[in-house]
Amino acid sequence: MLRKIRIVVSLSIFVLTTIYFLDFSGIIPHQLHAITHLQFIPALLGLHTGVIIALILITFVFGRVYCSSVCPLGVYQDIITWFSKKIRKTKRFKFSPALNILRWSVIVVTLIAFLFGFTFLLGLLDPYSAFGRMTVHIFKPAYLAGNNLLETIFTQFNNHTFYKVSIYILSVSTLIIALITLLSVSTLAWVNGRIYCNTICPVGTVLGFVSRVSILKIRIDNDLCNSCGTCGRKCKASCIDTKSRQIDYSRCINCFDCIEVCSQDAVKFRYAKSITNTNTPKVVNESKRRFMIALGVTTLAAGKALADKTLLNSSLKNKAIRETPISPPGSKSHEHLLGKCTSCHLCVSKCPSGVIKPAFAEYGLGGIMQPMLNFDKGFCNYDCTICSEICPTGAIQPLTIEQKHITQTGEVHFIKENCIVYTDETFCGACSEHCPTQAVSMVPYKNGLTIPYTETSICVGCGGCEYVGPSKPCKAIFVEGILSHKNIVITHDKKDESIKVDDFGF
Repeated sequence: MLRKIRIVVSLSIFVLTTIYFLDFSGIIPHQLHAITHLQFIPALLGLHTGVIIALILITFVFGRVYCSSVCPLGVYQDIITWFSKKIRKTKRFKFSPALNILRWSVIVVTLIAFLFGFTFLLGLLDPYSAFGRMTVHIFKPAYLAGNNLLETIFTQFNNHTFYKVSIYILSVSTLIIALITLLSVSTLAWVNGRIYCNTICPVGTVLGFVSRVSILKIRIDNDLCNSCGTCGRKCKASCIDTKSRQIDYSRCINCFDCIEVCSQDAVKFRYAKSITNTNTPKVVNESKRRFMIALGVTTLAAGKALADKTLLNSSLKNKAIRETPISPPGSKSHEHLLGKCTSCHLCVSKCPSGVIKPAFAEYGLGGIMQPMLNFDKGFCNYDCTICSEICPTGAIQPLTIEQKHITQTGEVHFIKENCIVYTDETFCGACSEHCPTQAVSMVPYKNGLTIPYTETSICVGCGGCEYVGPSKPCKAIFVEGILSHKNIVITHDKKDESIKVDDFGF
C-alpha cells in the first residue's frame, strides 16, 4: 500500500512539474509555479524558511521521501529503472558500500565554488535545475514538434485548435550540457538505479545525513526474515546488505519496493529507535580531502580570474557588440543573479517573447547557463512580469507592472554611421515607434528626414528598438547592459521636465 501511495504522489508531482515546464501557450495557470518552491536547493537559495524546515522535518520523521516523491530528477530515474526492468526481466540489484568520500567531497567542492562566486557547479548538480534544463532544451523541442505535426493534420480538416510555433536552439552550450546530463543520469539509472542520487547529488547527501536518524525507517525483522535476499535484489538504492540484514539509511530513498516483494512480511516501515546501523560511514582520509579542496579552490580561482580578464580585455572596437549582458527585470544586479540562480531555466521556458536565453561566458565562467536577455527573436514585453512571478530562488524578484515600467535593465546606444537614415538617406523611425518610454525619438536631420535621438536615462532596456532596427549586418541601435538595475523616475514640473535615475530598490 505504501508503495502505491508513493507512486501516485511521485507521478502526480512529476507530471505537473514537467507539464508546467513544457506549456508554451499559457494554458497551465502560473500559480502552478508554487510546485517548484517545494524543491530543496531553490528553497534554500530563496531563503524560503518554511519550506526548508518542512523538508528537514519530513526527512527527520519519514526519511528521504523528498528524493523518492518530490524531486523530478529522482522520479525520472525511477522511470528509466522501470523500463530497464521491463526489457531485462532478470535485472537484479546488489548491495554496494557507500562512497562517502566522493559524496562529501562533492558537497565541499560545491560549497567552496559557490562561496567563490562559481554558481555554475551548484546549478549543474542541483537535481531540480538539471531536470529543468533537460526538459526545456531536449524534451520541449520534441513537444513543440509534436504540436506542429498536430497543427498540420488538424489544419487539413479546417480545425485551428493548434497553431504552429517556431523551434530553434536557445543555446548550443546549454544544449550540450543538458544532453550530457540526460545521457549520464539515464545511463546510471539504467545500469544501477539511484546511484546518481547517492553518490553525486548534493541534496541526496544532505538529506541522507538527516535520514540516518529518522524516526520512521524500513526495518528488517530478524525473526521473520529467511535471508532469501529478495529485498536486496530489488533495492535500486543498493543500500540493503542482506547478509548482515542491515540497511544504510543515509542512502535509502523510501521507495518501499523492498516491502512489496518480501514474502515473509519481514520488511516493515515503522518506528526504529532501536536500530543501529552497522554500515557507518568510513573514516575519511583527511589528506585526500585537503588535496581535493586545495585543487578545487585553485582551479576555480584560476578559472574566475581568466574569465574576468577575458571580459575586461574584450574588443571595444565595434561598439555594436554588447559587452555587458542584460539580466532579466527583477534580477536587481549581476551579483544578485549569480548568487541566487541555479539555471533551472523555468524563466527561459515561460518567457512569452522568447527573449530570455542561457548565457555562455557573458557573466563569466561562474554564470554559465544563467538567464540573460537576447533580442534576436523578440523584445521584452513592457507589460510582462511572468519571469519575476515564477522564479523559485528569488534570483528574479517579483515585480508589479508599475515597477517593471520604471526598471532600467540596460541603456540604449545609437551608432549613426550604421543607421539607414544616414547610409541610405531614407526615412525609417521603426526604433522610435517601438520605444515604450520614448528613450528613442526622431529629430530633424536633413532634406526633411529625421534621425534617432536617444535619452539613456529613461531607457528601460526592453530591446524593442534593437529588435526592429533594420540595419544589417551591424545594428545602428542596441541596448547595453548595466551591472545594477535602476529605477527611472520621471518628475514633471510646470516650467521644466527633469529626469533622474535612482538606485534600484524594491
